[in-house]
Amino acid sequence: MNKIYVPKCNLQLVFASLVCCSCFFMQGNARAAATTPVEKSKAPFDQTITGTVKDAATGEPLVGATIGVKGYSKTTSTDVKGAFSLSVPDKTPALVVSFIGYVTQEVLIRDRSNIEILLHSAATDLTQVVVVGYGTQNKKDVTGAVKTLKSESFNKGIINNPQELLQGKVAGVNVTTASGEPGQRLGITIRGAGGVRGGNTPLFVIDGLPLDNSGTGGGGDPLNTINPQDIESIDVLKDASATAIYGTRGANGVIIITTKKGKAGSSTLSLNSSLGFSKMARKLPVLTADEFRTEVPKLGGSALDDKGGNTDWQDVISRTAITQTHNLALSGGADKLTYYASFGVQSQQGVIKRSQLDRYNGRFNATQKFLDDALIIDVNLGVANTKQVRPPLGIGEAISNNPTYPAYKADGSAAAYDNMSNPLLNFDLDREQVVTNRVTGSISPSIRIIKGLIYKFTLGIDNSTATQDFVNKPNAVPQRDGRLETYNFVNRNILYENYLTYTFSKKAHNFSVLAGQSFQKFFIQSRSSSINKFPISPLDPIYNPNQGQELTLANNRPNSGATENKLNSYFGRVNYSFDDRYLVTVNFRADGSSKFGSNNRYGYFPSFSLGWRISEEEFMKNSPFSNLKLRGGYGETGNQEIDPKSTQPLFRTEVTAANSYPLYPTGAYPAGSVFVRLANPDLQWEKSKQTNIGLDFGILNGDLTGSIDVFNKVSSNILLKVPPTDPVQPATTLWANIPNMTVTNKGIEVDLAYTKKLTKDITFGIGGNFSYIKNKVNGSPYSIIASGSAQGAGLTSATVNGYINGQPVGTYFLKEFTGFDANGISTFLDKDKDGVVTDKDRVYAGVAIPDKLYSFYVNFAWRGLDLVANFNGVSGNKVYDNTANANFYKLRLSKNVNVTKEALAFPQESINNSAPVSTRYLKDGAFLRLNNLAIGYNFNTTALGISKWVPTIRLSATGQNLFVITKYDGYDPEVNLDRNIDGFTSYGMDYLSYPKARSFIVSLNASF
Repeated sequence: MNKIYVPKCNLQLVFASLVCCSCFFMQGNARAAATTPVEKSKAPFDQTITGTVKDAATGEPLVGATIGVKGYSKTTSTDVKGAFSLSVPDKTPALVVSFIGYVTQEVLIRDRSNIEILLHSAATDLTQVVVVGYGTQNKKDVTGAVKTLKSESFNKGIINNPQELLQGKVAGVNVTTASGEPGQRLGITIRGAGGVRGGNTPLFVIDGLPLDNSGTGGGGDPLNTINPQDIESIDVLKDASATAIYGTRGANGVIIITTKKGKAGSSTLSLNSSLGFSKMARKLPVLTADEFRTEVPKLGGSALDDKGGNTDWQDVISRTAITQTHNLALSGGADKLTYYASFGVQSQQGVIKRSQLDRYNGRFNATQKFLDDALIIDVNLGVANTKQVRPPLGIGEAISNNPTYPAYKADGSAAAYDNMSNPLLNFDLDREQVVTNRVTGSISPSIRIIKGLIYKFTLGIDNSTATQDFVNKPNAVPQRDGRLETYNFVNRNILYENYLTYTFSKKAHNFSVLAGQSFQKFFIQSRSSSINKFPISPLDPIYNPNQGQELTLANNRPNSGATENKLNSYFGRVNYSFDDRYLVTVNFRADGSSKFGSNNRYGYFPSFSLGWRISEEEFMKNSPFSNLKLRGGYGETGNQEIDPKSTQPLFRTEVTAANSYPLYPTGAYPAGSVFVRLANPDLQWEKSKQTNIGLDFGILNGDLTGSIDVFNKVSSNILLKVPPTDPVQPATTLWANIPNMTVTNKGIEVDLAYTKKLTKDITFGIGGNFSYIKNKVNGSPYSIIASGSAQGAGLTSATVNGYINGQPVGTYFLKEFTGFDANGISTFLDKDKDGVVTDKDRVYAGVAIPDKLYSFYVNFAWRGLDLVANFNGVSGNKVYDNTANANFYKLRLSKNVNVTKEALAFPQESINNSAPVSTRYLKDGAFLRLNNLAIGYNFNTTALGISKWVPTIRLSATGQNLFVITKYDGYDPEVNLDRNIDGFTSYGMDYLSYPKARSFIVSLNASF
């Protein structure tokens, strides 16, 4: 096993930090009480000032505003009513009042003991704090392509994971909800697909802890364990100048998730509850029973098999699903300690019967200050338990079953047929169940060594365990023995980080310097077992595996696997600004990964970016721009998403004649070990180089803000599995860098937002974003790298799309359907004019990945009433309807199998015509969706006389996926079944996909 060593001095530093942290936690309260801030003066604090802090425009109280005594370090914060009380020295001239997003104000006391303070919102959102790697910056100082999304801007509705919160909210970010199944994995890319394999997912960082994208085991989305209601903000780092600080895992972008924290001076109990109802958004237009009775005889095939029923099998397998979500949060704190704790539960039924996702979450975040605020300790802990149940979907039966067959017997039980499968029977007998437990946590002490110099240490852990069970119950009719398969997964990620930050200013010069070291270790393990032949009983095999009666190595051989990867890194950053106008950011990171061989273990990833705040120049003082900033940057990032230990030799031990020699003339062969793969120490990092030029602007006194970015990202040194050139190499394929192969993504992003306060009571907002991304593969040594394997009878060896020189990622490579011959048999384009249609005649038929992404929103608020609508859409892409290809053609209808009217669109088509893979089933995938529409009302608790006990009450109603405008006639155009071939990612495949839901949710939020 390859090893990466952490320098001894670093280990000593880590150990010392942990010891210090333990001591401080044990003595924290005593220290906080014993340590008195060093004041500027010994004057006694003998005067008490009380008051309130409110928004100058709306009059709403500002919770958590900071009030300080000018010239002293003493501060306090406002409570949930915006009120404060502060002891000040006699003859104190002024208070200093600040709040994020508002202009800091000095308030003269003038012998007053009670003061109402009105803060004005900043002219623009330039004071917004943006989370970047290993720190924060004011938005006005950011030089990279970074987008921040606050909780109030998140998508509304039934939300399972963070990706859904930002779908359609960030230019250049494509979030694909490829399935309507609760908890199913989402696809997400930032600025296009940068590689040809599955490693296109961005890096997720939660409260400073980088996660592992390998998942938690058992399928489903690994981020389902994060409670969306615990999230305060999401920052998306898009260009390499911003992501290079994360080195090897920044090539696909970085998404930083910050969870909620408590505020000093307040104590709040919040309760959020919602109830949702979901139905299948739309069904496939298969023939009704009456249409079936009419069309089958016309074909002249088998005689009509009519059982006299009138069954909509899609209705039979679906239901009105109910989702309940309840969250309880406690937050608050004092001057030295703030905390946030939450407890959440969600129970979501799927629109297909028996499918369900249950989730239980807990979170505790705390910050405590010691030693006159010189030592600050942050603690973040999240725990989650999820249970996902997947029945056999029954989609294939529901769209194909004869609609004249009744689904139920006269007694209400499911009907059984010899020549047709009733999906209701399978719902009772088969299921997949995945139970996942996950803990993410970190402790981060930081200490101020001298003024401006802070050392921070982080110890983080992400530990998940999952059990996946496939249950096939025994049954008499139809007869089956029963089987239980169990898979156990462990995924552990441990982080150690040390870094120093030094910030200082000298006149117009402002510097911030960061230097650090990181060590991260990943451990992944899986085990499986199975047992057969259960007795028919009410006992569930999951809880009684010992009831199984057949355990043979032939059918029940246990299996296991484990990998351990390590990443050792050194990183640094310099931020410089002159006169608040000229900005420079330089990043560098060196990553060493155990995935690579000794010759290329370390990769080096630099970046730099420049910014010019044009609006701060003298010649712009009378311009209409409240903000105008030009940005430009260049950076390099890496990709290490390959199989573990790919550079190391691999042996296999087997008891076969091919791998050993007999020791005796008769008898069993002994175990033999052979080389399966030779070492490959020269394997290198896949690299991405990206340039970005951006312009941020604000006009109309900051009411209209926006940004424009132009980028060019080139991924090179592409990692592929290829046949070996060495004739001695025993492996049929091995990982290698393709030197001249590149994947290029270039495009433009536009983001606009307009907010206007029309009157004291009325606020209106509208905005949106647009992205155009052009993608191309160049320099591949292969004519096509095939992907997208089709499914269905007669289609199993066919492929749909692939990676082709000069074409975008996800290009469809198909025979072109041209019609029918005189016998009603399909005809295809003979591209090479040789008189025979073969695979050589396939054409480039379109692209699965959209080149245009767009979204827009509108919101309106009047007094306590507010409304928001969010739309999103894509265009320039196509979807391959594998469902229609495999199920909807005349031959099947002639055999009393249901189809859609699409299968009958050509009267001249013969019932003997086959349905091979071709452009006949390639369809336009563009769509516009009303993602969510929400209306809410904030009750005036003061007028109701309950504000003392219940400061806020909000009632809201949300509609989700209310409509979609599209030419695609499948369940939904936003679909992408994973049909990769040897890890080469497929795109745009639709085959028996779980239908999306249309949902209506009622929510009640209250604080106490």
